[in-house]
Amino acid sequence: MTRVSGTAWRHANVGRLLNNAVRRFEARVLELMSASGHGQTRIAHVNLTRNLDVEGTRLTELARRASMSKQAMGELVDQCMALGLVERLADPSDRRARIVRFTPAGLVWLDAFRDAVDVAEREMRAALGEATMDAILNGLAAYGTEFDTLEEEK
Repeated sequence: MTRVSGTAWRHANVGRLLNNAVRRFEARVLELMSASGHGQTRIAHVNLTRNLDVEGTRLTELARRASMSKQAMGELVDQCMALGLVERLADPSDRRARIVRFTPAGLVWLDAFRDAVDVAEREMRAALGEATMDAILNGLAAYGTEFDTLEEEK
């Protein structure tokens, strides 16, 4: 690969290109969520919900997964609680700790989020083509697999 000259590298590096693609994809997902009656959530809330195990997760673990401070994640949890998406419960293994988990309404939201992601992925596949989309998914899965901290669903 040829080195990009001047400051053009700032627009052409893989990190920026991935970030731009994520921003476009997430904006589309939020647009679809809004159209399905879930317009109250913002991308920051997705940073909580994408790291939250369906069975529940401790706040400290959520913060670690999202690369955020506990205080910032606590604010997101408070916002999502106000929206009725999550709740805090005592951790049965340590009563001093709290578990964050989806509420029944949060699970409905999660299903709508899944549907929106599916639509956005189909649109992306249509725009990029089958072979390119498959190559992107396979490459990103291989490259980032060790960073996927979400627990497997039982």
